[in-house]
Amino acid sequence: MSDIARAVGISRQALYLHFPTRAELLIATTRHIDEVKDIDGRLAASRAAATGSERLDAFVAAWGAYIPEIHGVGRALMAMQHTDPEASRAWADRMDAMRQGCAAAVAMLARDGDLRADLTETRATDLLWSILSVRVWEHLCLDCGWSQADYLAEIQRLAHAALLPH
Repeated sequence: MSDIARAVGISRQALYLHFPTRAELLIATTRHIDEVKDIDGRLAASRAAATGSERLDAFVAAWGAYIPEIHGVGRALMAMQHTDPEASRAWADRMDAMRQGCAAAVAMLARDGDLRADLTETRATDLLWSILSVRVWEHLCLDCGWSQADYLAEIQRLAHAALLPH
């Protein structure tokens, strides 16, 4: 907190007036990034989709394209989450928001009768949330050298194969 206060030219006490804990600062930072990068605009097509399949495609496309933009902050929070409860809380807050998007897409698939019969909505949400994790993106794009376009195409295909009846 001292380093942040010094970097922005305010006292540490002034910073604590706005953000009583580091967790609140980290959460506010991630939400600010979402606002600056217009996550609501990016998700508009998903939220306006007429069918579950359209919503799934739009959500996967929006989130998959967003990961590289928030990767730096996400990686820092993931690295700290096991030793820093406040970083863990901030990361959990953002991943809960992403999970809610997954749940909304899955609920619409279920509403349309397009969810695999052997999956509950909870289990399907778990699958989609895992498929769209930052760690999967890191592994495929950074470790394996996939292009962003290849990643998006394959994740779209994988989401359909995992959730929709064959």
